[in-house]
Amino acid sequence: MKKSPPPVHQIELRIVELSELFNSMDPTPFHHRDLDIDAQEFLESWALEFPQGSHFRIIVHIEKMPQEDPTPLVAEAIHNYFQYKAVLLKRNLRVLLQEGRTSLLIGLCFLALCLLGADALAGFSNNTFLRVLKESLLIGGWVAMWRPMQIFLYDWWPMVRRGRIYSNLGRASVHVAPWKD
Repeated sequence: MKKSPPPVHQIELRIVELSELFNSMDPTPFHHRDLDIDAQEFLESWALEFPQGSHFRIIVHIEKMPQEDPTPLVAEAIHNYFQYKAVLLKRNLRVLLQEGRTSLLIGLCFLALCLLGADALAGFSNNTFLRVLKESLLIGGWVAMWRPMQIFLYDWWPMVRRGRIYSNLGRASVHVAPWKD
């Protein structure tokens, strides 16, 4: 059975002039990676509303259209920005998974020590203090596993989803049109 192509969703952005699309704090005259934070958040929030495998068509409506066609500049800026964000997110995911592996190793070692200590105290069931200490060791050992479990069960998959959205925005079809009321 032939797989249907992913849906293409349209995101429309309205600005008064082209400079609103770019970060005014960017010291370079080239708009390679820095979109304005509001424009970036707008595109990203709309993209996150759609299913994960979606592709995008971005239309930027400009009220005060420049003399030259701004489509190549706008397309390059949007593509570069979101491709760069996808690369950064991949790097952050790699760091998170490395942290998860390290936390898992530390957690397992600590859990093993706590279980050994609890086993050693198991013979002293008459002493209340030692029973409390034994239970504390068991609880502490399992608490040490909290962080690796959090990373491997919950933290990584939202990052992967966001990375796919960034990649899809980095390959979006970008068009510029005059703003018409």
